[in-house]
Amino acid sequence: MILLSTAQTTNHSQSDRCPDVASNPVIDPTVGSHLGLQIRFAPLQPIRQWLANLELHDRRMARSLCLLIPARCPFERTFQLFGRTLLSIPPLCKLNPFYDELVALRFRALCYLADACGEDISPFC
Repeated sequence: MILLSTAQTTNHSQSDRCPDVASNPVIDPTVGSHLGLQIRFAPLQPIRQWLANLELHDRRMARSLCLLIPARCPFERTFQLFGRTLLSIPPLCKLNPFYDELVALRFRALCYLADACGEDISPFC
C-alpha cells in the first residue's frame, strides 16, 4: 500500500517549485557560448550579405532588377463574385527569407537609374 504524505507537499516554499534562474542556467542555442564566442547557425546569411553588398554600375542590370523584382506582392489576390468577396489571399512575400534584401536591392536599382543615369523611373513603379 502506498501512502502519500500531505506534509511533504505543503512544506515546499515557492522557491522550491520555481527554481531561481541563476541556479539553473538556460541553455544558449549559440555554439561556443561557453568560450565567450557568439557563433550562430545562419545558412542564408552569405546570400543575404551578397544581395546587400551588390553594387550597381550597369544601366541594363539595374533595369533588369527593376523588372524582375515586383513593386508589390504578386500573390495578393481578392476573389469577388457579384460584388461580394469570396476569398482574400494575403500577401505572402514576407515568407520569403530574402524579402527585405530584394526590396532594398530594387530600391537601390531605382535610385541608380534616377540619380546616376537620369532616367525616368515611373514605368517601374
